[in-house]
Amino acid sequence: MVYQALWQRYLDWLYYHPGLGFYVDVSRVRFDDPFLETIKPKFEKAFKDTEELEKGAIANPDEGRMVGHYWLRAPELAPNDDVRKEITEPLKAIEAFAAKVLDGTIKPPTADKFTDVISIGIGGSALGPQFVSEALAGDFPPMAIHFIDNTDPAGIDSLLTRLKDRLKSTLVIVTSKSGGTPETRNGMLEVRHAYEQSGLDFPKYAVAVTMPGSKMDQVAHDWLARFAMQDWVGGRTSELSPVGLLPAALQGIDIQAMLAGAKEMDVATRVQDIKTNPSALLALSWYYVGNGKGEKDMVVLPYKDSLSLLSRYLQQLVMESLGKEKDLDGNIVHQGIAVYGNKGSTDQHAYVQQLRDGVPNFFVTFIEVLEDRQGPSIDLEPGVTSGDYLSGFIQGTRQALYENNRDSITITIPQVNPRTVGALIALYERAVTYYGFLVNINAYHQPGVEAGKKAAASILELQQGVVNVLKDAGTGLDLTTLAEKAGHPESVEAVYKIVRHLAANNRGVVLTGDFGKPASLKVSLG
Repeated sequence: MVYQALWQRYLDWLYYHPGLGFYVDVSRVRFDDPFLETIKPKFEKAFKDTEELEKGAIANPDEGRMVGHYWLRAPELAPNDDVRKEITEPLKAIEAFAAKVLDGTIKPPTADKFTDVISIGIGGSALGPQFVSEALAGDFPPMAIHFIDNTDPAGIDSLLTRLKDRLKSTLVIVTSKSGGTPETRNGMLEVRHAYEQSGLDFPKYAVAVTMPGSKMDQVAHDWLARFAMQDWVGGRTSELSPVGLLPAALQGIDIQAMLAGAKEMDVATRVQDIKTNPSALLALSWYYVGNGKGEKDMVVLPYKDSLSLLSRYLQQLVMESLGKEKDLDGNIVHQGIAVYGNKGSTDQHAYVQQLRDGVPNFFVTFIEVLEDRQGPSIDLEPGVTSGDYLSGFIQGTRQALYENNRDSITITIPQVNPRTVGALIALYERAVTYYGFLVNINAYHQPGVEAGKKAAASILELQQGVVNVLKDAGTGLDLTTLAEKAGHPESVEAVYKIVRHLAANNRGVVLTGDFGKPASLKVSLG
């Protein structure tokens, strides 16, 4: 009887989209009818608030911006002709540019064609393009893509060393809305230096994706091309904007199919009924399992190698959107949902043990792909293929978790292709929107990110002050004295870490004393 009731629950709560072949199964989340009655008024408001967003309501009051990533795949819904042009004109320019690069009409000065792409960006300017590349570029894309998404010198060196003989045929995309993002600027300067050291004229290899009139737009005035970003698209929802469409097009990915899939999913997720709206079902489940407070983590397990970066992409989309200290009324709420994951069945042999038997502080989202491979599969055993094993693992893990009171969601797609990936992106974008309204937070600003940037800038400013003090000092200084002379007596620890870093990198700073006892150290310039 228990299994018969579970089967009936599956039938009652299974969502299917016939056009996309998408299934969303929330039957293994244990919400009940009383809970549904309490959540319905919240959803009624969430549906209306989301509708207002799509009409052009200001969603980011900190910056006075609309939020309109859903217009990217449906320009006809944009609030005015100017916004529509901001969508259609860059898209036409991207398609024309990519076609000319791929057929060799646009080429580097000393090579027949561009063979590679270096994409320089951070956050949404990197995570979305990386996810889509891994999912859709295939084994032999027309251009190989490489990412610089950090300001780690060793990582940059590693990439540039591997590409050294091909720099002369490598296109560089620099993506920054303002041009002031330090990580992106640093990557651009490092790459430009490498080109110059190789005797290559960097502007003839460089493309910018930025806001018109930004610092980056001015820097890139003589570059190969510039593509306009939209002010009303945030980084974490920018994959279907020029940020993601340009690198995808250069890899031969069908960007129109991605947009079409997202548009079709948007239509489905505008339905103002919880049970027949797949994004609402996700938001409902997230709210229930976390008690509306993010009390449980979201573990994302795609059972397909090409979707292995989905969890990283969703980390930013979900955590940057929902991780907020205050709600819309100014109350301290500390909202958010932590996201982690890798892929199945790798995680059968990694952390599924804890998921099954350990701390029940999570829920799982399984991503199932029906198509095993293109072409026939061999039998590993009579009537059993590798894909059968994969399907068995996902079903078995789902069952084992449920039997031990662990909730799970299963999203099933027919295959990994541009249309389904676009739909998957749109599905989660709107689920985040709904959940944000359910818990009364602003999902479209990120004050915590800005606070981190300001703190980092203050450390670099302190570093300059410390170096200036050392230049004027005639002898070695202890850390406390150095901090005082730099005007920051409260920052002795920060001063210590600054000089330790400079000394480790042969930047002219010398430390003497017992390194295990930092207070004993003397600091001077060598």
